[in-house]
Amino acid sequence: MSSFHVLLVGIGGFFGAISRLWVSQFISKRFVSGFPAATLIINLMGSLLLGIMVGSGIKGSLFMLLGTGFMGAFTTFSTFKLEAIQLQFDKRKKDFILYNILGYGGGILLAFLGIELGSLFR
Repeated sequence: MSSFHVLLVGIGGFFGAISRLWVSQFISKRFVSGFPAATLIINLMGSLLLGIMVGSGIKGSLFMLLGTGFMGAFTTFSTFKLEAIQLQFDKRKKDFILYNILGYGGGILLAFLGIELGSLFR
């Protein structure tokens, strides 16, 4: 990987992290509950958007910027796992199951949908 690609990933990551913060705050203000809706919605959005990028055939430097950098920082697997564990520790079994089914199953389905939608832009 070249220095240019490292720079692209860094720039994309910078804007992805800021976007995640904004979207998370926006969602958290509207869905006030103990359920981690913000992380779930962001990760589902990210699955769809990354699928669209892959399906549309974005490659090379543009994918490094948007796919690896932006989407890598916008979505968050680590926070998803931590929040799932917190639901389990809090003995919120239904929320734990729902969160995992929606997070994993929904993410996979939305990625497939994104790839199909993205292929329309080829």
